[in-house]
Amino acid sequence: MPFDVAEALRARHGENYELHDKHLNNQLARVLKTIGFDQFYVRGEGSYLFDAEGKRYLDFLSGFGVYALGRSHPALKTALHQAIDLDLPNLVQMDCALLPGLLAEQLVARCDGDINRVFFCNSGAEAIESAIKFSRQATRRPRILFAEHAFHGLSTGALALNGGADFREGFGQLLPGCSPVPFGDIDALRRELRRGDVAAFIVEPIQGKGVYMASPEYWREAQELCRHHKTLLVLDEVQTGLGRTGKFFCFEHYDLAPDIITISKALSGGYVPVGAILTSDRIFSSVYSSLEKALKHSTTFGRNQLAMVAGLATLATFDDENIIERARRTGDAFVEALQPLVERYEMLHEVRGKGLMIGLQFGAPTSKSLRRRFNTLERLRPAIFSQMMVVPLYHRHRILTQVAADNVNIVKLLPALICGQEEIDYFVAALDDILKDAHDGSGLLFEFGRTLAKGALRKSGKLRPDAPYTTPLTHDNVDNDNVGNGNGNGNGKWNGTRQGGGQSSIQVNGKSDNDANDATGEVAVSTADDQPARAAPL
Repeated sequence: MPFDVAEALRARHGENYELHDKHLNNQLARVLKTIGFDQFYVRGEGSYLFDAEGKRYLDFLSGFGVYALGRSHPALKTALHQAIDLDLPNLVQMDCALLPGLLAEQLVARCDGDINRVFFCNSGAEAIESAIKFSRQATRRPRILFAEHAFHGLSTGALALNGGADFREGFGQLLPGCSPVPFGDIDALRRELRRGDVAAFIVEPIQGKGVYMASPEYWREAQELCRHHKTLLVLDEVQTGLGRTGKFFCFEHYDLAPDIITISKALSGGYVPVGAILTSDRIFSSVYSSLEKALKHSTTFGRNQLAMVAGLATLATFDDENIIERARRTGDAFVEALQPLVERYEMLHEVRGKGLMIGLQFGAPTSKSLRRRFNTLERLRPAIFSQMMVVPLYHRHRILTQVAADNVNIVKLLPALICGQEEIDYFVAALDDILKDAHDGSGLLFEFGRTLAKGALRKSGKLRPDAPYTTPLTHDNVDNDNVGNGNGNGNGKWNGTRQGGGQSSIQVNGKSDNDANDATGEVAVSTADDQPARAAPL
């Protein structure tokens, strides 16, 4: 009997957390349960997720930056359906398929300098592993430099370049010859490069773990030092690349010319995993130096035709919808809208980033009473304040965000690049609401504690949703006048009804229309048919 996806989702709907407890990462399920994030999502469109009851959640995590074009973009879906229907001869291995060549051609056309070769793989971590090998082969040197606080992936080689000790703990010796330097410290970089044994400096243009940035002067001198000491400059654009910062590559902001570029995430369109390194013929041919070495570095699924289609459709949509310029303008508007909150609230210290990669830096206030309260919280657990922002953003306002890293009071925002003023205004109002509570008294702390207590008392995920799983419209029977339009609003038609969950209502200090969804008992927001939930003033 053929596997029926819709029937499996219908028949087993609501068993998500039970199955993860039994067979997958039960600690992740436990974390989500504790903070009340154990939701049952059934659909994603544009900048939004929808649960089984039709409630809409603004997704400012975007799969860690995967969904640059938002979820379920119709152009990507059409291209992938077409590719499947064509019965393409996939993964022949002993051939040179057309689609990988077309995607490589598109990518190198967006690069300057000597970049003219591409190696395709499956993820950002695998791209970093490839960059390490290519760098060592091309230079015949053993050492790799990386920046403190860096994140390049969690496979063995990539983990050796990870700036977080917690990620490395317990795995023994990783890749030898990898040394950290402080991010943005040009003198430290100069000292290491002087030794003459460094194959590559592998670094993120903006660090994902914290949205930390270095000065333009640092980047110019770092590139000059690498060239002077014949060290390859490898820029990890896995998260910052493909329009995230308002340029196709983030390094364009600094007029850099890297030797190797790693990309992934957004290139997939959120559908088929893909990664790549982009480099010069000189570096590439140092690995593939003869007929006998044609397969010296390879990966089984690297040139998967469906991944190539996802990449080509993503790039075409970037051009058709002017995504990069939109991301730049939206990012500028977002920072401008957030800046008054820095002036209004002492605990919000800085808004930084580029384009739609934004970090909100929180810290101790200057007022004596507020500082005393803040420091008391931080003694409970370092950087707990940022968690106190993320959790109520989700429960009060149905906004999904993340803390940028362990033990830092930074919230990172990675909205879809198709989001617009509506999403900006809604987020700013929601953050204003929560920061006001944080400054006015201890209510936010009690709300946060109550959420954790309720989550900890439950032995499994939330109860099976009352609403059964209902299959969304397929690509064969969509009503083109009502499907999502790629502008981030998620106002699509689903089984003949608009999403949003009914008339707008706000209930304070009471029950929401779905007790399981209201982890705080303080504020519940349900949305009108065609509007996102509005931040509820207290």
